[in-house]
Amino acid sequence: MEQRVDVLVNAANAALMGGGGVDGAIHRKGGPQILAECRALRASRYQCGLPVGDAVATTAGRLAARWVVHTVGPVWSETEDRSTLLAGCHRNALRVAAELGAETVALPAISTGIYRWPLESAAGIAVGTVAGVLASDPGPIRLVRFVLRGEQAYQAFLAAAARHSPPRCSGGSPG
Repeated sequence: MEQRVDVLVNAANAALMGGGGVDGAIHRKGGPQILAECRALRASRYQCGLPVGDAVATTAGRLAARWVVHTVGPVWSETEDRSTLLAGCHRNALRVAAELGAETVALPAISTGIYRWPLESAAGIAVGTVAGVLASDPGPIRLVRFVLRGEQAYQAFLAAAARHSPPRCSGGSPG
């Protein structure tokens, strides 16, 4: 949570009222300002809750970030491909961050907690989507940092990053 970035992305629930995991931690650490803005959003634009894959910004309250961008990840399903919804979380969070003028963004491993999305799959979708957005039109965004919990998540995202990074060349020219 102590990420000094412009935008901290929250793996929120549709109600926007805090909860467990990343969502609850952000609300607890950020304080009542975040909850107050979430309540206002629920009373106006999102009376039925924030749709899966969508994103919306609030203040960051007492957090080191300037804003929190809330996004609702999909629940993992063995029988239905919901990967476009998970990619949408990342794409829309970065879109909202860019609209705010953010240069730095911190992202969690969306949907890998209680929504049970397999870590390796989520990492591939997250890294691939972020890489695509940054390659096509990053706007003001110059840094995206994945903030992960545990060695398994770190290794999954590291492997995904290796698959999505261009080969690096070193040294001078031959001959």
